[in-house]
Amino acid sequence: MAEFRDSIDITASPETVFDYLTTDDGMTAWMGQYADLDPTPGGRFAVDIAGYPVRGTFLTVERPSRVVVSWGFAGSDDLPAGTSTVEFRLTPIAGGTRVDLCHSHLPDTRVPGHALGWANFLPRLVIASGGGDPGPDHWQPSSPA
Repeated sequence: MAEFRDSIDITASPETVFDYLTTDDGMTAWMGQYADLDPTPGGRFAVDIAGYPVRGTFLTVERPSRVVVSWGFAGSDDLPAGTSTVEFRLTPIAGGTRVDLCHSHLPDTRVPGHALGWANFLPRLVIASGGGDPGPDHWQPSSPA
C-alpha cells in the first residue's frame, strides 16, 4: 500500500475551508457532481466524481482543524468503498489556511491516478473556498476507477 501527499494554501479561514470538506454544497463546489455527507464519526461520505461513486465514512471530524474519511469506489475490486484513507489537516497561516492532504492505504497501481485527480481538485478547492467560482469540472480519470 502507498500514499499520496500534497499541500495547498488558501486565502480563507480554517472554518470556511472546513465547511467545503464537510457539507454537500461545499464539496460539490470543488469536487464531484453529487455529495451526501454526514460529517460525524462513522457518518456517511458519498461523493460521485466523473460518474464514479466514491463511498466511505467520516472517521475523524475536528472542527476546524482536521477531517479524515475512508475512501474507495463502490463496486471496485482493487479499491472497494472505504478501503483507503484521506486526511485533511487545516492549519491557520498568515492570510488564510494551509491544507495538508494525505491519501493513504492506496494500492500502488492507484497512486498515479489519484495524484492526477488531486492535482485537478485541490486548485479547485483553493478557488471555491477562497470565494471564487472554479467553473464546471470536466475532469475524467485517465483510467477507470
